[in-house]
Amino acid sequence: MRVLFSYILLTLLFATAKSPLAAEPPNIVFAFGDDYGRYAGCYAPHDGEGSINEVIATPNIDRVANEGVLFLNAFVNAPSCTPCRSSLLSGQYFWRTGRGAILIGAQWDASIPSYPLLLNQAGYHIGQTYKVWTPGTPKDAPYGVSRFEFEKAGQRFNGFSQLATRLQNQQNSDWSEPLVNEVRQNFIAFLDAREGDEPFCYWFGATNCHRTWVRGSGKQLWGIDPDALKGRMPAFLPDVPEIREDFADYLGECLAFDAAVGVLIDELQKRDEWDNTLFVVSGDHGAPGFPRGKCNLYDFGTNVTLAIRGPGIPNDRVVTDFTTLPDLAPTFLEAGGVDIPAVMTAKSLMPVLKSTESGQVDKSRTSAITGRERHVNNAREGNLPYPQRAIRTADYLYIVNFEPDRWPMGSPHETKPNGEPVTTADVASDTRATFADLDASPTKAWLVANGNTKRWNSAYELAFGKRQAEELYDLAKDPDQVTNRASEPAYQDTRRKLRAQLLEILETTGDPRVTEDPVPFEQPPFTN
Repeated sequence: MRVLFSYILLTLLFATAKSPLAAEPPNIVFAFGDDYGRYAGCYAPHDGEGSINEVIATPNIDRVANEGVLFLNAFVNAPSCTPCRSSLLSGQYFWRTGRGAILIGAQWDASIPSYPLLLNQAGYHIGQTYKVWTPGTPKDAPYGVSRFEFEKAGQRFNGFSQLATRLQNQQNSDWSEPLVNEVRQNFIAFLDAREGDEPFCYWFGATNCHRTWVRGSGKQLWGIDPDALKGRMPAFLPDVPEIREDFADYLGECLAFDAAVGVLIDELQKRDEWDNTLFVVSGDHGAPGFPRGKCNLYDFGTNVTLAIRGPGIPNDRVVTDFTTLPDLAPTFLEAGGVDIPAVMTAKSLMPVLKSTESGQVDKSRTSAITGRERHVNNAREGNLPYPQRAIRTADYLYIVNFEPDRWPMGSPHETKPNGEPVTTADVASDTRATFADLDASPTKAWLVANGNTKRWNSAYELAFGKRQAEELYDLAKDPDQVTNRASEPAYQDTRRKLRAQLLEILETTGDPRVTEDPVPFEQPPFTN
């Protein structure tokens, strides 16, 4: 796979927790959308009236949920591309993955086991299409990428709206066909490459939900009327036409991802592989280019889709158990009858999946731990991170901001390096223009242009302003997490309890942020 782990990894010995070998190991297909958050029609009945999910239809993702389990409380461990994947592939908290804990400048530690190569060692045919893990990968890694990549049909799907709108503008009624056919042909190439009837493990990593996409494409391609989002936007996003249109375009990309999921399902059915396939749909964090989404520990940035179906999994179940995506690594290993390395801090979801119950199945799954260090380069002086850790329970979100004097979304810039003023067009097209940890977008540009007005200053501050050392949100009163109650007397017992619970987990799992002095994340090579 594109995650170029050293071949040495396959020979390392780890203390292991045994998992019985299945008589017929299932295939594993993981559809993992880059920048794809928690957007699917199957969530609408559980979100309450006025949900954004009420305005979209995702029949293929819904099918996976209906034939298996829909998780309401699935979270990424880190809402940033590489650290999220580092944690997922390793089955460990992202802070345990060395330089895999950052985006730009990341490198994989070859001593860390990853589930795809462990499955490959056990006889699985493995492969990937599009994005898995690329930043900082050494070009001369001994476990070469070409063996695992299946992209000869192309990578155009990742720019879905760009090509699809061009074809539609040319009066092509089959504007989506070349793109979904590319997905099919890449998947066919992977399936055809396996030897005999060996089980397979496939990672479909579409990046079309990552910016940029064509403005107005949500309505043009998918019929998503931006006005249908009026009154549905989260409290921290101004409910104005420009931002509604931007979000409608993002939702259009989510629907394109659903169409790709449908292609994978169809091909599995054609080959009579569907019934013996563990099929999983998720995403690596929340929406890009929108405040409090990607690169943030609020639900808008960390709560993602998770639907799982497969052999032996009772269908039509909705569970409230908390999980973070690293749990998928031991889940996949257990499904394949492969020993789970003791170094993995995550916990297999198999007991939850095999249960016939809905609601809270595993009584110990009552919280999710999330965090963040450094995202892009030069967001802050000295290339310093914005370190955060959080614990999310059914009732509260508690966040520790270890360096509250820093700018959470990157330092503000009013001028370019050449002295010219930063324009709205710059902010819309260039992430580096200002607040570099928030992707360039029409929404970002609108907030920068209007944030100094009395009406929208509070939205601007929620998006870009500095934050207190501790944040605490009462989810029953404040589901959009905009009112910080960490300093309110009535919440001090809750704050102390959650802080102690969070810090205990960080300490016992060896988070360098709390166990080492000086903190490695504040030093080179993490700040290079």
